Amino acid sequence: MNNFFIAETHAQNSQNATQAQFSPTSLIPLVLIFVIFYFLIIRPQTKKIKEHENLIKNLKVGNKVITSSGIVGIIRKIHEKENQLEVEVAENVVLTILKNHINDVEKQSQEDKKSFKKFDKKR
Repeated sequence: MNNFFIAETHAQNSQNATQAQFSPTSLIPLVLIFVIFYFLIIRPQTKKIKEHENLIKNLKVGNKVITSSGIVGIIRKIHEKENQLEVEVAENVVLTILKNHINDVEKQSQEDKKSFKKFDKKR
């Protein structure tokens, strides 16, 4: 029975010995993982957010936009206070959309510009 207690004491001593051998070099893998995580995930995401904010700031009446739900239309009015846009998706069909839901701005063709001028004269 005494041998059992001796074995337990040796086990405790070996655990204490491993805890005492901590070195700063053991943090290197954790730091490397964080650096890789930053450059692969965090940095591209913040860059994408800044680009989207810039896109939203530069929206103008007449821009052809694509929403996050896939709706394509032309901006007819911008409501700055409500953070909303009125987007015409078909003739006489105007939707009110939150600015944050605009995914992309397309380049306008000459035909789109002509239809916008016709719409603008009607109002």
